[in-house]
Amino acid sequence: MATKTGASGVVKVQVSGTTVAVVGEVRSFTFEGSADTIEDSVMGDSVRSYKQGLSTNTLTIEVYWDEADAQQTALDERASIDWQVHPTGTGSGEEYYSGSGIVTSKSITGAFDGMVEASFTIQCTGAVTTASN
Repeated sequence: MATKTGASGVVKVQVSGTTVAVVGEVRSFTFEGSADTIEDSVMGDSVRSYKQGLSTNTLTIEVYWDEADAQQTALDERASIDWQVHPTGTGSGEEYYSGSGIVTSKSITGAFDGMVEASFTIQCTGAVTTASN
């Protein structure tokens, strides 16, 4: 299995219902999935047992803040957005993930000896799909 670097990764977002476009100045992203479990153990069991519960996905995007970037400015808290994450770029055959979500967090930070940076967290709603370019 070949390993890949994240240097060519691409994140695209836009207000729900419009065409996604590249977010500028992306430094990193994290796409995280988790699932609940529902315990179904009963008296007499010697070990606990579980059933599958609901899944949850979140997307966090870290950028150098650019107030002229339309995709960054679309990521206001409470905004409903569509998104795509291309972990290894947008070349032919590269796998990517897509879905919809609600921006739950927006943070802009800066220091006298550093860049102004921003972080956005998106709570995914509905199914996440996997496809290839």
